[in-house]
Amino acid sequence: MTTLSPAILLRLLQLCSPALPVGAYAYSQGLESAVDRGWVWDEASAGAWILGLLNHALRRLDLPVFARLYSAWQAEDVEAARRWNARLYASREAAELQREDQHLGAALARLLNDLGLQDATPWRNAPRVCFATLFSLAAARWDIPLLEAATGYAWAWTENQVVAATRLLPLGQTASQRLLVAAGPVIATAVVDGLALADEDIGAAAPGLALASALHETQYSRLFRS
Repeated sequence: MTTLSPAILLRLLQLCSPALPVGAYAYSQGLESAVDRGWVWDEASAGAWILGLLNHALRRLDLPVFARLYSAWQAEDVEAARRWNARLYASREAAELQREDQHLGAALARLLNDLGLQDATPWRNAPRVCFATLFSLAAARWDIPLLEAATGYAWAWTENQVVAATRLLPLGQTASQRLLVAAGPVIATAVVDGLALADEDIGAAAPGLALASALHETQYSRLFRS
């Protein structure tokens, strides 16, 4: 990684902060259903679920698409950004996952527009928009290097999943921190591998996630949105 100036580092921390007002805390990405069904029940199984998705789904889909979105924004190629956004949105394997991406992406677009980033304006009410699309836009416009931006994106996703697991399971704060420590090297490897992936190799299948998300839509009692 490069050495970030304090100003750029603070921008990256702002994007990754749980305080970012986009509503990510309201979603569990199927984890609530996995807990309800007994697929995830303790620290070890939560780690296997979260790090498994990070190592397979994010590494092979979200992160390489994130790199192409970032490059498109840098090149002022809005059409390419729209094309990769559509590709990522279509790759969400359940309606709940698409609605989550739509909600988070539109919320970040509204926030960035309010912060003076005019490129975000057309995405505020777009019918299909991904969170990665607006995250990469902010990173490109705020001069956050790609490697650090992608690492921040993966960290934000991981931290949100660990927070969801903490709410759903009797993990405790120390166990949650152990999960985040364990995620560190997985994130680092996933980012390097994901950014190096060729176009023809992009794609991931996570049938367990798709099934859990679909089941969550009709789950009787829920803490998280569907």
